[in-house]
Amino acid sequence: MKGLGIPFEVRTKEVNEDFDPNLQGAEIPLYLAEKKANAFKSDLSEGEVLVTSDTVVWLGNHVFNKPANADEAVAMITELSGRTHEVITAVCLTSSEKQIVVSETTKVHFAQVEREAIEWYVSEFKPFDKAGAYGIQEWIGYVGIEKIEGSFYNVMGFPTRLFYNELKKFIES
Repeated sequence: MKGLGIPFEVRTKEVNEDFDPNLQGAEIPLYLAEKKANAFKSDLSEGEVLVTSDTVVWLGNHVFNKPANADEAVAMITELSGRTHEVITAVCLTSSEKQIVVSETTKVHFAQVEREAIEWYVSEFKPFDKAGAYGIQEWIGYVGIEKIEGSFYNVMGFPTRLFYNELKKFIES
């Protein structure tokens, strides 16, 4: 948001990120972004716009959330290696009067990466706060991502173009 020239304040609140296992693909981050927003709804003052989001990695009808530990991170990247997956980010805009939730999907083509390189990456970068256990803007992205179809910033974790356009509409309506 700083890069977009939008003034903001960070507020945090613990929100349980469990979701119905029957949710598929974009349904998961859409649900979670809205769930996070709803936790703050009663705290909003008139004129404030709350922004919440959630990102998942989706491959083969399976969600890759944040890894719990190094072994899980290595397993995730190993499974993504040599395959194409989707990064899906949902953004929820909430005010005291209204709420919208939208999402963006980007296809990521991951090259085949050797296990030793994956283990080194996990050991050095500790990507435990990242869906799918990797950051495209880090070493693994430099050597492991062949190409993407869609928004680079979405893969980094926040679809800036989508957010900016939706925020403009949200404020104007």
